[in-house]
Amino acid sequence: MSCSEVCIAAEATDSWSGQTHSSGRQRVSRDSAMWTGWWLWPLVAVCTADQFRDNAVRLMQSTPVIDGHNDLPWQLLKRFNNQLQDPRANLTSLNGTHTNIPKLKAGFVGAQFWSAYTPCDTQNKDSVKRTLEQIDVIQRMCQLYPETFLCVTDSAGIQQAFQEGKVASLVGVEGGHSIDSSLGVLRALYHLGMRYLTLTHSCNTPWADNWLVDTGEDEAQSQGLSSFGQSVVKEMNRLGVIIDLAHVSVATMEAALQLSKAPVIFSHSSAYSVCRHRRNVPDHVLQLVKQTGSLVMVNFYNDYVSCKAEANLSQVADHLDYIKKVAGAGAVGFGGDYDGVSRLPSGLEDVSKYPDLVAELLRRQWTEEEVRGALAENLLRVFKAVEQASDHKQAPGEEPIPLGQLEASCRTNYGYSGAPSLHLQPGTLLASLVTLLLSLCLL
Repeated sequence: MSCSEVCIAAEATDSWSGQTHSSGRQRVSRDSAMWTGWWLWPLVAVCTADQFRDNAVRLMQSTPVIDGHNDLPWQLLKRFNNQLQDPRANLTSLNGTHTNIPKLKAGFVGAQFWSAYTPCDTQNKDSVKRTLEQIDVIQRMCQLYPETFLCVTDSAGIQQAFQEGKVASLVGVEGGHSIDSSLGVLRALYHLGMRYLTLTHSCNTPWADNWLVDTGEDEAQSQGLSSFGQSVVKEMNRLGVIIDLAHVSVATMEAALQLSKAPVIFSHSSAYSVCRHRRNVPDHVLQLVKQTGSLVMVNFYNDYVSCKAEANLSQVADHLDYIKKVAGAGAVGFGGDYDGVSRLPSGLEDVSKYPDLVAELLRRQWTEEEVRGALAENLLRVFKAVEQASDHKQAPGEEPIPLGQLEASCRTNYGYSGAPSLHLQPGTLLASLVTLLLSLCLL
């Protein structure tokens, strides 16, 4: 029996059981209809669920999901040292991850911001090198699997990938420590394909505060954004790099939202009022998101969804509902954080499960327009606004961060006025020679 036949039978049963029956024969028929209802109505529920999922698939075939954050490149580093030609790293058969090519196709993922992530312990050490290597592995994914991935750097490229049935692959750099407090490095990463920068990870940079400041685990250094942090935001606007406020403190959120000339994103954050975790976005910031046309891409990590070790798909939908209610349907997106978290909700175990989440939104009476917005159109709108606000004819920012704000343990100081130089003034050179001769005489 098909779902449509089940629904027709259920309507007939309901109609019959609602009639007044006077004869014994009619009572028997009524009782029979009631017994039929016991097994028929559960089938109706299943069929209704199937219809929501069928509609989700239909929508996603023309508007696939743009996900804001996936840490597969980090898994490739940890497990295979970024050696993609290792047979175990084959993305068509990769096991033990939330993401592989078959799962991406089953989940109708049409565009992915891959995270070029390097941990906080690389700050003031090899963060730039590590970031370059993670950008490289993303680009090599596109080279090795050209039938699946298309590396793109703009909104038009995403739409091209949609038309070609490929996964548009973009670079998101997760953590401001990856630019090593350098506008020059920021520009270089842009030219290598970076299209969003998360201002902090779970550590302060010398110019921006992270979310652990709000828990009291870290001390505020910049009270949001320092003067140099403001220069970073302005240079990102000039270049056309999306500002990502996942992981930052509330003060940093406020400062960036007020300063930026373009909308911003939270690439993988959820709603604080639904789960009171400091990685989530509080209501007053959601109001700023609404006012600026910005975007919150909901994170699926259990701890940010339910504030517990366990969570489910319905609770993720609660976050989407809440953000839609407070900031508007245009402020909602998906940022699953797959392969970057250890616990995921039941029903959203890997990237193949997106249609089930979309089906849940349809069941909650989201309109098709709202669903298409959450899937892709909201992010495309933000990306286009960032591109329109950019101005490569404007002179780039050049003012360096003050030397005193940098840790000096592994740094040279070339370019700063206090940096050592071989071209010493005569008096300085004479004093140095006198000191050296006195030292030799004392030997």
